[in-house]
Formats: sequence, structure tokens, C-alpha cells
Amino acid sequence: MSPLLLRARARIRDAMKPIGEAAVGALTFILLRTMRHFDPIRTADFLGHVTRRIGPVVASREQRIGRANLTAAFPEKPPAEIDAILDGVWDNLGRLAAEFAHLDHIWEHDPAFPERSRIDISPRTHELFARLRLDEKPALIFAAHLGNWELPAVAAAAHGLEAATLFRRPNSASANRVIEKSRAVKMGTLIPAGRDAPLKMAEALRNGQHVAMLVDQYFTNGVEVTFFGRKTKANPTLARLLRQIECPIHGTRIIRLPGHRFRAELSEEIEPVRDASGQIDVQGTMQAITSVVEGWIREYPEQWLWLHRRWR
Repeated sequence: MSPLLLRARARIRDAMKPIGEAAVGALTFILLRTMRHFDPIRTADFLGHVTRRIGPVVASREQRIGRANLTAAFPEKPPAEIDAILDGVWDNLGRLAAEFAHLDHIWEHDPAFPERSRIDISPRTHELFARLRLDEKPALIFAAHLGNWELPAVAAAAHGLEAATLFRRPNSASANRVIEKSRAVKMGTLIPAGRDAPLKMAEALRNGQHVAMLVDQYFTNGVEVTFFGRKTKANPTLARLLRQIECPIHGTRIIRLPGHRFRAELSEEIEPVRDASGQIDVQGTMQAITSVVEGWIREYPEQWLWLHRRWR
């Protein structure tokens, strides 16, 4: 193709980009507003069914990545079981999309009547959470793309835990504005991922806040850890923050249960790994955290997001 045509195509693409972003933002806004008018449970059932059917077809690349990831993680599982897990992954994504539209009122837990609540919380998690809320100390909280990974921040705000949550903005600026507006309803302080994010998280810790982040994404410039028996790269931000401000580390997850219910869990405090001088060992600490996440995933593989790159 001639240089002139290449330049013309680039200019057209650049001119169309704002239009495309505006369309994505408008569609996101319409979908979220529309879903709020429907029963969240029925909508979750419907979208879970839809994504199970069309997800593997529309997102065939992600389906191939998911199958390859699962086969690498569970070489002993037959193809039929791998396919069943992938069906669950798509189902979970559809339900998550429906639930996102109702984040401001999906958290339903009444300690007086736990059997009537949509959220199940064990006595030990209650105890650990109360300790975090009342000890007047900062803490680092990690989570994974498991079950409904938007709900931990909602839970913290609902029960009076001052928290700052790291999140990644969508590529579309207009879609991001809509999503941030939904997240900001009852999710505490939100810190967008970026160059200044570690500084903001460190400041939050110094102010006594609890800082939360997802830690299960492949990170090209990360530290090497073992995940399902294979080497991968983990984001070292959490361990590096711990080097600056030593504080407790806990993991949290929201597990999807039958009957449209969830179980909220907070792990015991994770002991960081230290080097010979007593400093926080970044790689060793991230390996300890990665091992916790792997244990979670092995329990509920169909609820984890297998559709993205996980290994080198």
C-alpha cells in the first residue's frame, strides 16, 4: 500500500476513534440503565445463559486461550471436563455483568437473620473483619478474578471499613466514565491504575486506610512466581508497598453459591517472606500470595477468569 493511502487510513482511523468511544460509552450506559429496571436474579440467569451460548463463538480467541490455560493447569482433566469448566467461566461472566448494574444494592447481609441473607459470612471472617475495622492500622488486601470480584469493595464500604481499591480503567474513556460512576456508588475510594497509583496507595496506607487490589493478572515486568506448576510473572506492587509500610496482609474472595447466593471470605493474615537482612522479600512474598490464589482457583475453577494470558 502506498504511503499516501497509509496516511489517509491512519487519519480516518484517528478521526473515527472518538466516535467509536462515544458509541461504546453510550451502549454501556444504555445497557447498565436498562438492566437496573429488571429483576437482578432473572437478569443474571438470562445473561449467564446467553454468554454460555455465544461467548465461545463471539470471543473464539479468548475461548482458545481459556482452553489452553486450563489444559496446562489441569493436564489430568479430560476435554469434556475442561469444556464444562469453560462453560462455567462464561456463565460467571454473564452473571457478573448483570450484577454490576445493581452494585449499589446487591450486598444483602443481615447478621440477625443470616439464613435469609443473600451473603453468607462465616463467624471467623466476621472476627477477622472486625479486627481490621477496629485496630486503627492500615492493611493490604488482595483479591482475584474469582466469582464476583467487584463485591469485596462493596462489602468493605457496607460494613464501615475505610478502603482504597486499585482498579483498571477500560480502554474507552466514555465507557470508563459510566463504569466509574457505577462503581463509585458504594465502593469507597477508587485509585485508577497508572504511574502514580503506587504513590496514592502508599499515601492511603500512611493515612491508616486499607488498600485492596487484584493480584492474579500476568504482569510482563513482574517478579517470577510459580502458578499451577508453571513459571509466570506477578505484579510486585503489593510486596513493594509492604516494604515501605509494614502492615497485615489478607486475601478476600466472593464465591458464587447455588440459589443466587454468595459466600464472603477473608483469609487469615498472610506472613510475608523476608530476606537474610529481615527486609520484605518481594518475590517470595508474591509467591506466597500467588499460592493462596491458586488454592482458591483449584476449589472453584469454573469461577475464575481463564480467558486471558496467564503464562509466558
